[in-house]
Amino acid sequence: MIFYLRLAWRNIWRHKRRTVIIVLAMSLTLALMIFYDGLMNGFTDAIYGNAVKVLGGNIQVHSQGYRAEASSNPLLPLSDPQAVIKAAKANPMTLAATQRITTGGLVTSREGAFAVEITGVEPENEFKVNVIGQSVKEGRNLASDDLDSILIGKGLADAMGVNLGDRITMVGSSQHEQMRQRSMTVVGIFDLGMADIEKQSVYISLGEAQALYGVTGSTEVAVFLQHLGQENDVIKSMKSALPSGYEIESFEANYPDLASAINTKSGVMNIFSVIIIAIAGVGILNLLLMAVYERTREIGVLGAMGLKPLQISLLFVLEGIMIGLVGIAVGIVFGLAINGYLMKVGLDFGNLSSAASYMALIQSRAYPTWGIEKLFMRASTILIVSALAALIPAYEAGQREPAEALHFV
Repeated sequence: MIFYLRLAWRNIWRHKRRTVIIVLAMSLTLALMIFYDGLMNGFTDAIYGNAVKVLGGNIQVHSQGYRAEASSNPLLPLSDPQAVIKAAKANPMTLAATQRITTGGLVTSREGAFAVEITGVEPENEFKVNVIGQSVKEGRNLASDDLDSILIGKGLADAMGVNLGDRITMVGSSQHEQMRQRSMTVVGIFDLGMADIEKQSVYISLGEAQALYGVTGSTEVAVFLQHLGQENDVIKSMKSALPSGYEIESFEANYPDLASAINTKSGVMNIFSVIIIAIAGVGILNLLLMAVYERTREIGVLGAMGLKPLQISLLFVLEGIMIGLVGIAVGIVFGLAINGYLMKVGLDFGNLSSAASYMALIQSRAYPTWGIEKLFMRASTILIVSALAALIPAYEAGQREPAEALHFV
């Protein structure tokens, strides 16, 4: 076998121009896939990652029994929220872990009543990770010591006909399912560029929520992670560090529609990548077939030397595999170099924010990742395609009669 490997390696470099063309085709295909995977990860973090932050974090921790009554936003206080926060922050993938109180209610003005989710937050602890607080366009963000102050979305403000500094009435359900009403001052208006989401939630300080709804501590800990896809690892580490009595769930359990959209996008992208690789495979097949016809007399010499048709075919398959390995190595270098550069400078998509509503979640720039999560699958596909592409030329070479091949002009 070593003899065939050495012969195959020598043969692929006898015609350097042809080999370089094949290697470039394969390496550029793999580099494109690595860049594509990194870019899609960047898009996922920029769009879906920010959507997760808007909706309440990658992971939510509630008291036991919350899931059974989740539709009614039950106010079930956590027994030890600080222990939950400590367990979350112990994992290096965690960016922040903050306390929240969430309940359903209404806000009313002269224009009518609007159903919303009322969320009490720790503004300073959430600011670096919460897109809501970062998107305040009028007024200011909440502060921990705010009383009778509320942060609302631009879509809700327009629907209610209220402006900064106006008073609105907020009604929400307390821990004992009693309705609590309070007049609130609009201290800030956030603008995500997505009116539907802006109409769904209003925010008050955690201290205000505790006093208004009779809750000690908090009913939820929201955990924000560096990237989507890290949820299961963090949940596993948190469960091992915490006693029973907590329901630790990823955003997929609380927002299944969003999880479905991410999975659908990934499936479509995988099909697209296979099509690109298949197109490259056709090119490889064509180039290797040309190599067979160019080396007809050489094939005759090999046959005259005593190599059997199967051995000649094996030689061409090994050449295809070796070219594939070289293409993979070069492609990995190209792909990682491209993504490494773009990870630093990012890609500016600010001008596309108005192209579709969800694009508004991209905060001007998207930053690709290394794109190596599917590298083994991509490289294996390239290698398999190169080997399969060599089968037909290998068969053609093995079927040549040595006498005829030696007289080929």
